[in-house]
Amino acid sequence: MKEGAILATNTSSIPLQDLRSTLAKPERLLGLHFFNPVSRLQLVEVVSHDGNSSDMLKAALAFVGAIDRLPLPVKSSPGFLVNRALTPYMLEAMVMLDEKIDKSVIDAAAEKFGMPMGPIELADQVGLDICLAVGDMLRSKFGDLLPPTPAWLREKVAKGELGRKTGKGFYVWKDGKADKHMAAPSAAQPSPEMIDRLVLPMSNVCVACLREGIVDNPDTVDGAMIFGTGYAPFRGGPLNYARTRGPENVVSALRALAQKFGDRFAPDAGWENFK
Repeated sequence: MKEGAILATNTSSIPLQDLRSTLAKPERLLGLHFFNPVSRLQLVEVVSHDGNSSDMLKAALAFVGAIDRLPLPVKSSPGFLVNRALTPYMLEAMVMLDEKIDKSVIDAAAEKFGMPMGPIELADQVGLDICLAVGDMLRSKFGDLLPPTPAWLREKVAKGELGRKTGKGFYVWKDGKADKHMAAPSAAQPSPEMIDRLVLPMSNVCVACLREGIVDNPDTVDGAMIFGTGYAPFRGGPLNYARTRGPENVVSALRALAQKFGDRFAPDAGWENFK
């Protein structure tokens, strides 16, 4: 590599501290995490670790701006910001599948909240192999703070049913679109509790990332979640939604979910100082 060149990784979740250990010049390593589909999503997480110089970080941020993308500076941590917040959303949906809730109802719950697509369809879009790898990595770091990864997801990946890119995952995909007509219609309707199970963990993780200093600005967090995940724009992002709903209400709802479904819903300590 040329002297002074930046070595950038597009990893979506692996902490840079885990990747830099064998590098002769670890200070060169940065993360430039693009989001899929790259042609449609403008956000790029610019991930730094404690060995980077401020000049190298500025150069990386400038590069992202020069290619007409929106740079989000984040400190290295498992999943960074966006995937750390998005993974519980998709894994919780898979827990609901284990509870025999129909996938169309799960997706309808998220769409009712305002998401552009539900978590089951999104998992197919991302790729079930990617979902599995990210879920495993984050659970290795955060344990039971995340929903469990179901065994049948490994079986689907082993069979090559990876979602959109292989033509079959949770849905059958034709011409780049999920064929939802094949699914049997369900008379069930999404409940407010289902919606809370999907969306409140995202707010909880965003509060945790603020508390941990992964990101330093709540407005930046909200913008990143909207541009990186399509989080319901009219809600203003996970933190603005919590602010609008009322932090006390959100914490109370999380505690009720934790009592019913487990500690993965336990409110983060950062809510004490959230305004």
